[in-house]
Amino acid sequence: MTAELHTRRSVLTTGAAVAGVAVGTVALAACGAGSDSGSSGGDAPKPGGKVIALADVPVGQAKSAKTPDGQDVIVAQPTAGTVNCFSAICTHQGCTVNPPQGAEIHCPCHGSVYDSLTGAVKNGPAEKPLPKINVKVDNGEVVTA
Repeated sequence: MTAELHTRRSVLTTGAAVAGVAVGTVALAACGAGSDSGSSGGDAPKPGGKVIALADVPVGQAKSAKTPDGQDVIVAQPTAGTVNCFSAICTHQGCTVNPPQGAEIHCPCHGSVYDSLTGAVKNGPAEKPLPKINVKVDNGEVVTA
């Protein structure tokens, strides 16, 4: 009769190794399979829908808004009468970003930071800018183009 002896050290070492693998697996699952999903933020909104009044977006700032079909977007007015619009969906893992604060937009999920006037990545993990949404100014209203 042979009995395998387990020392306290072998039990602790094996348990720590199994726990480490489990933690690593959970951490990878939390961030998804890739580090940059390239999410487009959904289908392009229908043309002609009002997004926000231009007067509601101060020059040199950006505001959160919604397209008529409910997509979360950021509308920026870098210079008087010039507008940029981009999806409010983070390109890292698809979370909705926080409303712009000054020159930055922060993603609450993994900490990506975007430029509030251009949608460009300032700090990752996101590697791609927020996707642009085509808009134009029509009678003082920012509308989808």
